[in-house]
Amino acid sequence: MTLTLGLAGKPNSGKSTFFKAATMAEVEIANYPFTTIEANHGVTYVRADCPCREKDDLCGNCNGGIRYVPIEVIDVAGLVPDAHLGRGLGNTFLDELRQASAIIHVIDASGGTDNEGNPVDVGTQDPLDDVKFLNHELTMWIHSILKRNWERLSRKTKAESLKVSQVIADQLAGAGVDEEQVHQAILAAKPAQDHTKWSDQELLSLCDHIRIISKPMVIAANKIDIAPEDNLSKLKSTDLMVIGTSAAAELALRSAAGCGIIEYYPGDASFTIICDDLTSSQKKGLQSLEHFLDKHHRTGVQECINQAVFDLLDLIVVYPVEDEKKWTDKNDNVLPDAFLMKKGSTAHDLAYRVHSDIGDRFLYAVDARTRMRLGEKHELEHNDVIKIVSTAN
Repeated sequence: MTLTLGLAGKPNSGKSTFFKAATMAEVEIANYPFTTIEANHGVTYVRADCPCREKDDLCGNCNGGIRYVPIEVIDVAGLVPDAHLGRGLGNTFLDELRQASAIIHVIDASGGTDNEGNPVDVGTQDPLDDVKFLNHELTMWIHSILKRNWERLSRKTKAESLKVSQVIADQLAGAGVDEEQVHQAILAAKPAQDHTKWSDQELLSLCDHIRIISKPMVIAANKIDIAPEDNLSKLKSTDLMVIGTSAAAELALRSAAGCGIIEYYPGDASFTIICDDLTSSQKKGLQSLEHFLDKHHRTGVQECINQAVFDLLDLIVVYPVEDEKKWTDKNDNVLPDAFLMKKGSTAHDLAYRVHSDIGDRFLYAVDARTRMRLGEKHELEHNDVIKIVSTAN
């Protein structure tokens, strides 16, 4: 499946630092608005326990029993108020964000940047305002697309007895919205039964629900090392999915690990120094990182990615193998592949993910742990190890 996470937020919130920390890609990071002009595309990873932990030997495709499954991430241009009207880089931002299956909204939890992304005194800006403004811009963007031809479309839908959810989905296809999401939004918004008489407020409410359903969001409350406690409490008192983060700390940890100074895997709660020849500045920097992890336990970057994938998008990791006894492919590679699939996916769905021919000629599947035969409608579970049997094998 194609899975893309979008990194959104106003300028100077730490969004590009988060992207670089999550991908280790080279991007420009600076303390002024619109550092990111063109969207940055990269690969990050969702973290899961590898089933090879159950075996005597690790598979070689994980790090100490931790499997990292690749996904795409986009760091889009910073957003400012009235972006849906084209202000700032709004059109570029919204055009790129349509590809996202879920959004990680990076906000400055310290309250140290204004609405435009300009530096201000820490605690000056209410981070909840940042959340509200992004939600508003996304809703207004969807509304502007739908409103453009709504009168004509609504009349045509009624005259030709078309399905209103399908007509709306077709209109919003460019925003990455499908019919099922529109159907769910209509049920939630509960507009008038006669869609030709929907008021603009009803249309706006519908678009707000479409935004919530089609662009699920986790809040990365960034810069927690300098954030006032009141700001964090305010964010966590809401029903939002909020994770405290320090993208700068994660970037420093991954950079040090990449240079062979420490052993650290993304999502770990600690690190181990493996280099004896450290400068005084390096020792001071590592001490600062140790103090941060002692207080906050993790940097939050990996947690944001994992929650977006597993909780917002409701995905699981499944491992297809060809030899159910050894958990290998035909070349004796142990657990060579890890697939992200929607919870509720079946053994037959997995067969199609492996190859369309295998899906077309599916016979049955085998649970590699229990050796039980599974039918085509058997629902897969997280961390399943599965052999697919088909006439195409």
